[in-house]
Amino acid sequence: MTYSFQNPSKDVIYDYIQNAKTIAVVGLSNREETAAYRVSKLMQEAGYTIIPVNPKLAGTLVLGEMAYASLQEIPLHIDIVDVFRRSEFLADVAQDFIQTDADVFWAQLGLESQEAEEILRAANRHKIVMNRCLKIDYLDMIENHA
Repeated sequence: MTYSFQNPSKDVIYDYIQNAKTIAVVGLSNREETAAYRVSKLMQEAGYTIIPVNPKLAGTLVLGEMAYASLQEIPLHIDIVDVFRRSEFLADVAQDFIQTDADVFWAQLGLESQEAEEILRAANRHKIVMNRCLKIDYLDMIENHA
């Protein structure tokens, strides 16, 4: 059987983005050439608070924001958890996610995991987006709802 996750409609995705203020970025590093850095920088410039999550950089600043080792250490509410880790790590991130009060689990373009989806749904966490780029959806939303 093949895995076929269904993302919410574009309107629901736009709603997630519009209602968000704080985005925790799992896998964000200080390397400017990475997709995670470029997406985070654009979202930060658009007015979102970016919270880097990277155990190797915990306690340092990335994009001027304090980096944390895990989602559980972040001392404020997270609207979107944007994940830039390989698909095989998504289930681990989903386990961390359900231990927080974060709203939306978002796996970037090219990333999806049936196990992560099952973990999230079993915990009654249904705001899931996978295999989509937050930056592309944000720019699309701005362009089409300006």
